Amino acid sequence: MKYYLLTLGCPKNTVDSEGMARLMVDAGYGGVSTPDDADVLIVNTCGFLAAAEDESLATLRELAQAKRPGQLLVAAGCMAQRNGQRIVQDVPGVDGLLGTRRWMEVVPFIAALRAGPDARVFGRYALLGDPEQPFAGAMPRPPVVNGSAYLKISDGCNAPCAFCSIPTIKGKLRSRLPEAIVAEAAALVASGAQELILVAQDTTDYGRDAGRPDALPDLMRAILGAAPDLRWLRLMYAYPGHVSDRLIEVMASDERICHYLDIPLQHGHPDVLRRMFRPSNTEKLLATFAAMRAAMPDMAFRSTFITGLPGETEEEFAGLEAFVGEIQFDKVGVFTFSPEPGTPAYDMPGAVPEGVRQERYDRLMAQQQRISLARNQVQVGRTLDVLVEGHGEAEGLAPAGRRGGPRRGRRAAQPVSIGRSYRDAPDVDGLVIVPGLLPIGRMASVRITGAMEYDLVGEALGT
Repeated sequence: MKYYLLTLGCPKNTVDSEGMARLMVDAGYGGVSTPDDADVLIVNTCGFLAAAEDESLATLRELAQAKRPGQLLVAAGCMAQRNGQRIVQDVPGVDGLLGTRRWMEVVPFIAALRAGPDARVFGRYALLGDPEQPFAGAMPRPPVVNGSAYLKISDGCNAPCAFCSIPTIKGKLRSRLPEAIVAEAAALVASGAQELILVAQDTTDYGRDAGRPDALPDLMRAILGAAPDLRWLRLMYAYPGHVSDRLIEVMASDERICHYLDIPLQHGHPDVLRRMFRPSNTEKLLATFAAMRAAMPDMAFRSTFITGLPGETEEEFAGLEAFVGEIQFDKVGVFTFSPEPGTPAYDMPGAVPEGVRQERYDRLMAQQQRISLARNQVQVGRTLDVLVEGHGEAEGLAPAGRRGGPRRGRRAAQPVSIGRSYRDAPDVDGLVIVPGLLPIGRMASVRITGAMEYDLVGEALGT
């Protein structure tokens, strides 16, 4: 039996897919890279935004139309949990729905589908479960990919954000047992992981459901103690109101913790934040960023923002621009508001026209490109550790030009190594491009020689 597994959406979905893959391999399935070679097709869907649902449906339709007799098509993940009825209506070829809290049962679920009453056209089954069901403490260990591995510490979210459907999909916060996380971390490092990336809907809320608020600093210490050979411990998806003084102290106290924080803020004007049901004390937010930069002067910040929430005025958007300009984020992602059914913001009065939402998106992205270039130019001359993730080719890269970026000539393409510094999370941030072929999955010491809006260029000093 062979399976084909396609993942859509965020790194948290990637972790679940990696868990499904390991369970299937342990049960004797073989993974394949093309749908034609598979007996079972699985799409781990995303349902966070309307655009993500559309992508999930398009992917499922494409696979359903090309299905051969006897192949199974399973829709798993967020859209299956949130809007499985739409999948069934729009994609008749789907044979089963596997929800966000039931992916651990993928092997018996497939066996049940294959034992359907009709061997040629399998009946449609759903295994969704209650989003409030407890999150399992034991999970199949994720793989180490190019020296890096994701480590999920909890699932679900308690934040009541007006625009977000995650609590409906994932349910309330359910933290994994700390001993299970620490054991998994040690095993991953023993398997060759140079970097562990902590992920959850809200990593900084870890342990609160078990009566242990602010448990994340203790968990990070325990991971570092159990995995002394770990090079980087990276923290993603921090909630602004939960970044504690203890967390800042722990991050600053061990050089293996990346001086990097992904902290989605969503807006910078207090009135919009209040309508979002988000922390709206912008002065406190500014103080948090200042405290982190005081403790870690080389700190890199990533955030995300939404333009065009209903009621957003030009003055409020200008407040967001000013906020982004004051913080000087290293990395920023921007989304236009998407009205999601079932969320408080869906029918909120004062809808902002789509064209205005897009225009504000463009303005904010243009502003951030200037900031990002300036932040990257500061790195020129520094020596950074870089985790090498792959190889490629690039036209001749000369040292930095007048704007801090590499001068590009018309010389023949040369082999390059592509990796990330502590300032970059996989898939969402920039890259470091280094001439020559360095070992994949290993750290290299790189002197930065050039900077672009998103990426850096450097020369290897050693591995």
